[in-house]
Amino acid sequence: MMDVAAQAGVSQATVSLVLNGNPGARFSADTRSRVKRAAEDLGYQLVRRGKRVAPLDQTVIGFIADEVTTDPWMALAFDGAREKALEYGMSACMAITPGDPEADTFVVDQMRQKPLLGMVFGTILTRRIKPTAAMLEQPTVLLNCYDAERRLPSVLPGDVVGGRVATEQLILAGRRRIGMINGQPGLDASRDRLRGYRQALASHDIPFDPELVRPGNWEPSAGYEMTRELMSLSGPPDAIFCANDMMAMGCYDALRELGLRIPEDVAVVGFDDREIAQFMRPPLTTLLLPFREMGAIAAEMLIEKARGSAARPTQIKVECQVVPRQSVAFG
Repeated sequence: MMDVAAQAGVSQATVSLVLNGNPGARFSADTRSRVKRAAEDLGYQLVRRGKRVAPLDQTVIGFIADEVTTDPWMALAFDGAREKALEYGMSACMAITPGDPEADTFVVDQMRQKPLLGMVFGTILTRRIKPTAAMLEQPTVLLNCYDAERRLPSVLPGDVVGGRVATEQLILAGRRRIGMINGQPGLDASRDRLRGYRQALASHDIPFDPELVRPGNWEPSAGYEMTRELMSLSGPPDAIFCANDMMAMGCYDALRELGLRIPEDVAVVGFDDREIAQFMRPPLTTLLLPFREMGAIAAEMLIEKARGSAARPTQIKVECQVVPRQSVAFG
């Protein structure tokens, strides 16, 4: 499986999900094709022997999240972890904590009453955390967060590459004056997606213009207001990269009010691939936040550790794949 993943340029979890035909896994047709072609070229066949055996007597993966109500990301990650656990005849349980050390320690102690293989600790915002003593005492994988001292392995979205790929979609469509509506200042996702945006411009010899970058807050209202500001410039953009799909919704509203067509007058790319993106008019080109795959990878890391397999890299960044729709036109 490792060779197939390397040739296809994806993670081993992606290979497993594609070749298993997992109905919940959302991958582009190109990714599925690359995985299947690599498997065929290498003569790899996924061996199915019913349920795989859970390591020793540890049959439960604990999943702790700090938030599940405001965004779907932790629920998707838990789904990925649960599906991976089921492949091994295991189960997964989930708990929500407000993020304070005492609550985290209490939840970990409760989970230890089960035949616990290990834990996944996930955060709704990509951020640095300080692991509690309870996390360090128990096999733990961090999801969408990381320990600055790298004492625990972590799985994160590839936001820098994602920002670059999103911007390159607009450049490849012939756009040269590309605006960006970013997320809240100071957040890891905002910093990394902006870094990717700037990398894409530099790679195509397009000068960076700070006037074209506006701060947002992840909400439609910011997308609307910042789009109005961008389009009032003496040299308005012919494309806008919104750092999430919710702000892209507000961007659409502002462009329509101004009598501008998407994508003919202004092309738009979002980020996240929320359910609403496919129902926008026109359907929004965006990038998938790979939380389901991230959850599967985190669970697999725990299982491999329990089996004594070679350690994975301490930090894994998972590709945010393009979901092409009609808000960007080529040719």
